[in-house]
Amino acid sequence: MQSQDVAGRPAASPTAPVVDVEQAEAALVEHYPRLVRLAYLVLPPSLGRNRRVLTAHALAQRALPRGRGSASAIPAQSTGRDGDPGYAFVRLHVVRTALEAGLPLSFRAWPKRSQLPPLLPQVWGLRLFPRSGGADELALDQRLSALSGPARAVYALRGLEQLPDGDVRRVLAAAGVEEVDAALREADAAPARYPLLDSPEFDPCSLHARPTDLMRRRQHGRAALAAAAAVAVCGALLALPGGGWGPDGAAAPAYARNPAAQAALDPGRLTRVVPTAWESATRKDFSVWPARGDLTKDTALLRRALAVWARPGESVQVSATPGTPSGGPAGPPQLLYAGTVDNARVVILYDGLRIARYAEPKDGTKGAALDFARVDGATGTEANAVVLDRADGNVRYLTAPWVRKVAERDLLKPSAGALPMTLTDGITSPLASPAQQTGACTSWNVLQLTDDTGTRLVSDLGELVPAHLTAGRPGSPHEVSGAATQHTWGPFACSLGAMRSLGVRSVNAWQFAEQPLPGGGGTAEWVCTRAETWRGGGERVLAQFHTPGGTFGAVAAKAQDVAACGAREPQVLAGVLWKAAAGDWYLLAAGGKDTRSVRATGGVSGSAQGPLLAVRTRQGAQAELNATLADGGTITGLR
Repeated sequence: MQSQDVAGRPAASPTAPVVDVEQAEAALVEHYPRLVRLAYLVLPPSLGRNRRVLTAHALAQRALPRGRGSASAIPAQSTGRDGDPGYAFVRLHVVRTALEAGLPLSFRAWPKRSQLPPLLPQVWGLRLFPRSGGADELALDQRLSALSGPARAVYALRGLEQLPDGDVRRVLAAAGVEEVDAALREADAAPARYPLLDSPEFDPCSLHARPTDLMRRRQHGRAALAAAAAVAVCGALLALPGGGWGPDGAAAPAYARNPAAQAALDPGRLTRVVPTAWESATRKDFSVWPARGDLTKDTALLRRALAVWARPGESVQVSATPGTPSGGPAGPPQLLYAGTVDNARVVILYDGLRIARYAEPKDGTKGAALDFARVDGATGTEANAVVLDRADGNVRYLTAPWVRKVAERDLLKPSAGALPMTLTDGITSPLASPAQQTGACTSWNVLQLTDDTGTRLVSDLGELVPAHLTAGRPGSPHEVSGAATQHTWGPFACSLGAMRSLGVRSVNAWQFAEQPLPGGGGTAEWVCTRAETWRGGGERVLAQFHTPGGTFGAVAAKAQDVAACGAREPQVLAGVLWKAAAGDWYLLAAGGKDTRSVRATGGVSGSAQGPLLAVRTRQGAQAELNATLADGGTITGLR
């Protein structure tokens, strides 16, 4: 990788055109979307998509001169910008500051303004990111992320601004890049797919908005008097012997000294399991995971993680799956991981009931996060993987020591096979997370884990522990490993999106009926998916209907906190309005094989012996469904 040093701003040439504020402002307003896109392309992807978007807007908005300045003599090449010194001036400023933003912070010099998070614009409570492009745009984005900042600037100036290499060379030199030739050579290695730069994938002015992690939000509104009191307490603590808050990082201050609680915060008392303990263990769970990572001996980091767990400060983002207590550990927990992942330091701890994940930026503790997940009773597949890191729509896992191979599989393409992934010291390569995808559901990537006992699938649902996917009749489900069960999940994979962040332990798909469609329309499938949670409540059940030739199943009915389609009560009854090719509407209903008869009342009247019902009706009709079971019991339609 070549040097990314950016020197100070060059002196103005006596012959360069003079640009005043009004001229630069006119160029900025007219070409604002292009300038923001240029900044977005040059900024380092390591900033994350949300901060990259906000920083790109901030750099463009700060491109105006304070008074009169000399513009670069390099003309723009696109219509409407030819020979405009105002546009050349603000473009040069955007490129220079975007390159500066990618420089690492140093203790030897004050940080530049562009290296710090922008003061404006700011968006609270939302994450902003460009719309997702296709596979070509994703591949190009990954390729650009591997380039240095100056090389990305070369690529953007060539493709977006259509500048010849001579002008690109002069722009980079004016922006302070020292090794321009090296940047040009590095950019030559990237595929010249310049039309893709106009894609929505790289447009920070056309954005999706999503909430930040709702479970991580804490009450930030504090009165000014309380804030002043906190500052006063902070100053008093810093004056105390022992360093005040320093050793505990982002943790809140400790006002009381309980010996048992202090023992739980001692990094020296953390439980560490030997790497071979799982080989002789009678129970494979998190308790036999060894401590892994390159920072397992960093006592300062471990101390901060334990202190934040016990007393998270106001700036710490805390999340917990439903039903998971977020209090401090009762005793010294077990260390599962401590290491550097992408741009963060991560610590994963286990106390027998919960997994706690602490993460902080590599350059400090501001922005630390603490996540909890309930894992009591987890064995085998449920203790096979933990989310290690999420970045730019991808997820990286830490797997159990008994996992031999990992692969990626798209549930929507069951015939496509699995794509092998790398596994290094238990850490997987990044996998596109379906829990973070936006827009239409075009894929659902899951993690395939293989050990000495077989192959299993787990899916990221936005929590620390992925959900185990199974198929088959409730009470006796089996792994989703064979071709038949993978095709069972295919049309219904996107319905997993309705189960995000519910504390889901496992999801089972069961085809409970097949129904011939009226008018010779083929045979439809009825599938019930049930999500079991770690807390034993809040289960969500979906009854879905899939017609021949359809890509996705339609949700016919859904319910929460019901026993239907579960091990205690496997029976399920659901109905849907369906339009035949001839234009006629029908009420179709189905139950399991133990259903003796089905009856519809209300807006539609009809009955049938057996588990299937088909009654001609009208569009928008509503009906009540009831069924009699073989044992004489009755059930109602799932709602």
